[in-house]
Amino acid sequence: MTDVDELVRRNADFVAEEFPTGLSLSINPTGNMMVVGCVDPRVDPSYILGLKRGEAAVIRNVGGRITPATLRTMKMLRKVGQANPDGKADRPWNLVILHHTDCGMTDLAPFDDLLAEYFEVSTAELAAKSVSDPYGSVRVDVDIIHGEIRRPDFLVSGLVYDVSSGTVEVVVPPTAVPKA
Repeated sequence: MTDVDELVRRNADFVAEEFPTGLSLSINPTGNMMVVGCVDPRVDPSYILGLKRGEAAVIRNVGGRITPATLRTMKMLRKVGQANPDGKADRPWNLVILHHTDCGMTDLAPFDDLLAEYFEVSTAELAAKSVSDPYGSVRVDVDIIHGEIRRPDFLVSGLVYDVSSGTVEVVVPPTAVPKA
């Protein structure tokens, strides 16, 4: 069992051996990137995508899904970025949506009421969410972003991570969000 004392010890090791200097200079991701991924402990987006600290903002939720709550979080983070313009890179913003195989979300498929509440939709609309198919669900979520965010400097990608092999497949290549 990992307890708080162990976490504090690990943090001391981190500070002594790995803490990067200069990271506190900007709250904005140095890679102009945000990754939305699942809370599954096997699928840490920073680790499996080789992201360095400060390179991307990472949002994790059940299934790595684009829900109304995720969209609200993204809007809040954009405001934080606007309030802190220093360190912003002048290049397109990249949103990576990362779903994965063997996701626990598929175990929730029989619970229509719970899923409808999570997605803030009616139970009749759940089939369109492609809950049990990571390839379909990542396409659904990319489409949601294309419908919600209208910025020409915004690229959206959809990836699926295979928990058996460790590989990532590009399902939706980086695509510019259509203009309003």
